[in-house]
Amino acid sequence: MTVYTAVKTVAKSRNKSIYRIEKDLGFGNGTISKWNRSMPGADSLQAVADYLGTTPTYLLRLAKGDK
Repeated sequence: MTVYTAVKTVAKSRNKSIYRIEKDLGFGNGTISKWNRSMPGADSLQAVADYLGTTPTYLLRLAKGDK
């Protein structure tokens, strides 16, 4: 799983779309989907984790396959 997929999974469980997260956090359109191919910056990952009520560590572990 990628970081993008981990974010998408958590977002879905919170009834939030990737588009809504990007808009609410002031990210450019498609920013989070790029995490499918690359690692996000620490500040961006923290902002998304805070928005979703989780931690960057949880998202990274979920992406890695740990739980």
